[in-house]
Order: sequence, then structure tokens, then C-alpha cells
Amino acid sequence: MEVEIKLRLPDAAAHRRLSSFLAPRLRRTHAQRNLFFDAAARPLAAATAALRVRLYGPDDRAPLRAVLALKRRPRIDAGVSRVEEVEEPLDPALALACADDPARLGGVDSPIVRLVAAEYGVGGDAAPFVCLGGFGNTRAVYELEDDGLVLELDETRFDFGTSYELECETAEPDRVKEVLERLLTVAGVPYEYSRSNKFACFMAGKLLP
Repeated sequence: MEVEIKLRLPDAAAHRRLSSFLAPRLRRTHAQRNLFFDAAARPLAAATAALRVRLYGPDDRAPLRAVLALKRRPRIDAGVSRVEEVEEPLDPALALACADDPARLGGVDSPIVRLVAAEYGVGGDAAPFVCLGGFGNTRAVYELEDDGLVLELDETRFDFGTSYELECETAEPDRVKEVLERLLTVAGVPYEYSRSNKFACFMAGKLLP
């Protein structure tokens, strides 16, 4: 179970202000491309599951690494997100091949692919994978050493708009939410609790709160 605090920023100005405030704590920045796979009838989406291939690197056609993930049964309440997640590394060249020919993903030797086939019936000849599309994301990673926290500040670019979000994975959601809210208040950055995840926005075709 992945547990994260998710706080939504209203606009690019708030994102820039927080980026500037956190700049001394910046550890790295990731360019990501997220692609989602399902069958044509969308059985995964109907079961509130998302199968994602994430490509890392500034060039979509020459990723530095790739990760396959299955996320299921997401819940989000008062800025605390909980989702069942399994993930595994994927060869970048193979990830690109599956992006170009989604049905090929069904033949990948992968525990996640086998799980999707067994539980959802997706990936074989009767229900081959299709690519639903995806979105780009720039993730800045910061470390709050005094609090023992790693923060991720996302700028997510959909075809229909851009969203901004601060995230922190934690086993102590109540404490960490307090820390993040205090940080944003000190930084003078407006925010609200996220009520939907990125995949939900992508599937809705619009920015959701």
C-alpha cells in the first residue's frame, strides 16, 4: 500500500514560488513520460486499476530507464492518498517497443503482466493491450533533512492543461501533512487538498480538483 500526502497548487506562480523556497534542498529533477495500457473495452479502468509504463529522461525516444507499475483501488481523503501498487523495472528499449506496438506488452516476461492477465483477462489474443496515451511530468525531488522527508514537486502536462502538486510518501500521514502545511504557509504558497489523482484527470480529459 502506497500512502502519500498530495497537496494541489493553484497555478504556475505558486509552483515557481515553492520551487524557489525549496531550492537549497533540491536533490534531483526527473523528466518523466507516463503511458497507460488497457484492453479496448477498458476492463482495468472499470476496476479502478491503472497499468503504467514510466519513461525517465529528457528524450522520449531514448529513455534512460523505464518502470512498469500496476496501481489499484485508489482512495484519497483530505489530501491523504492510499493505493495498492506493485512495480518493476522494464528494459527501456522494450518499453519503447511496447509503446509503438502495445499488444507486445502481453508477451513480456513480467509478474505484473501475468497478474493483469490472471485477474483482468488482459494481454492475450482475446483482449490485447492498447495504449490509452499519457502525459509528461517534471518532478523535482527535495529533502527535508530535519524532518526526514523526501518531497516531490510535480508539474504535470496534459493535452488539456497543466497541474501542480506537492507529494510526500510516508507511513505517518497525519504528522507529515502537518509538516507540509506548515511549510507551505511559511513559504506563502496557497494550496488545497488533492481530491483526485493524475490518472483520473487523464481519463476525464480535464483538470480535476
